[in-house]
Amino acid sequence: MNKQELIEIIAKKNELSKAKTLEILNCTIETIKTSLKKNQRIQLVGFGTFLVRQRKARQGRNPKTGETIQISAKKVPAFSAGSELKKFLN
Repeated sequence: MNKQELIEIIAKKNELSKAKTLEILNCTIETIKTSLKKNQRIQLVGFGTFLVRQRKARQGRNPKTGETIQISAKKVPAFSAGSELKKFLN
């Protein structure tokens, strides 16, 4: 499912225009991104938690040359599924 298909389903189920649904979805995504940038967790009970994880610096290898390279530390977004979502899928 892509973003446009999601918008169509939400709009139909809630009797909203696609434009309004797009606005709401974009606002939701932007709020999640902004919160993650501030290193905040977003917990949606029953669905899951969005969070930021820190990856340590490490050594890697250039697959072309075999040369050892240094990979710097970085933050990565993560999602942890909630128990209700896990039960629903199984």
